[in-house]
Amino acid sequence: MPGEAHISCLFPEILAIIFGYLDVREKGRAARVCRAWREASYHRSVWRGVEAKLHLRKANSSLFPSLVTRGIRRVQILSLRRSLSHVLQGMPNIQSLNLSGCFNLTDIGLANAFQHEIPTLIVLNLSLCKQVTDNSLWKIAQYLKNLESLDLGGCSNITNTGLLVIARGLHGLKSLNLRSCRHISDHGIGYLAGLSGETAKGTKQLEDLVLQDCQKLSDNALMSVAKGLLKLNNLNLSFCCGITDTGMINLSRMPSLRELNLRSCDNITDIGIAHLAECGGHFTTLDVSFCDKVGDASLGHLAQGMYNLTNMSLSSCQITDDGLGKLVRNLRSLTTLNIGQCVKVTDTGLALIADNLPRLRCIDLYGCTKITTVGLEKIMQLPCLSVLNLGLWHKR
Repeated sequence: MPGEAHISCLFPEILAIIFGYLDVREKGRAARVCRAWREASYHRSVWRGVEAKLHLRKANSSLFPSLVTRGIRRVQILSLRRSLSHVLQGMPNIQSLNLSGCFNLTDIGLANAFQHEIPTLIVLNLSLCKQVTDNSLWKIAQYLKNLESLDLGGCSNITNTGLLVIARGLHGLKSLNLRSCRHISDHGIGYLAGLSGETAKGTKQLEDLVLQDCQKLSDNALMSVAKGLLKLNNLNLSFCCGITDTGMINLSRMPSLRELNLRSCDNITDIGIAHLAECGGHFTTLDVSFCDKVGDASLGHLAQGMYNLTNMSLSSCQITDDGLGKLVRNLRSLTTLNIGQCVKVTDTGLALIADNLPRLRCIDLYGCTKITTVGLEKIMQLPCLSVLNLGLWHKR
């Protein structure tokens, strides 16, 4: 109608605010509507925090200038058929580079790309780049000195020598993922902790460390972690079968440690959980799923010592309604409780949960074969519950 404002009359700054709420694909479509929208869509605020996902195939002279103009500094390479150096030359202020799953990436390819210091790059993901070896870590430590996050998950050729290189050169590292780096041993963790005495200061700023499926690690590695990595907040030891109850003594004395994953650590028992709980008031998240030597006694220890827990995973543990009762009566701040495949839990246990955990938002009951609609009705009355996983549960 006459007199009504049309969207084309909006100031570019207003259009940019609107475009900022669109997903990446819609942002691109908006840029093709008209010249005014194109100019507005190139405002840096529209693309703040966006990660460009690229297939590096044939040459495209306008690609990187376009990304730089929009202020995009995070890139994920989905497939790599050209030299990686094109990315780093085209985006001199790159902040995050994700190469996860680029199976054809080699040490030579990384060496050609990292030829000078890149002070802006703080996040590098090389997970599942299976041809990468310790040789690449020399280049990374030399030219990416400001790196804060390094993901080497699945890089099975990385050894303790590579960890020594990291400990010598990447002192600002806050997050390190070494999942399935099966050559890593206690000695390598000693390097990271700065305890080796080989002129390696260590990664003293580490807050997040993933050691999942590192089969050569023992309790000695945890002693090094406790002595040297005093800022560690999150530690993942899942599937580390060499870790035992003794190692839990050291972890319980790390006041910075908040989240601990012991999933499928077969040698952790009720005794280890007792060690953790003795000084465990600092923990907020604990996962002991598939630790089949953890039972009701552990829940009693947790109830007395880990009074700040909000997330608890006990899937497939040997627990009963009695143990659950001890846990939920004392840890009333729990928001997530995973008890899937705990086949001894019945409606009585669900009633105890419903009566004592008013803040519960998420519960996993997959494979709990002894529960019925009676118990579920009680659970579903919880005021904050938003996620309920029943899996293949059949109505009884």
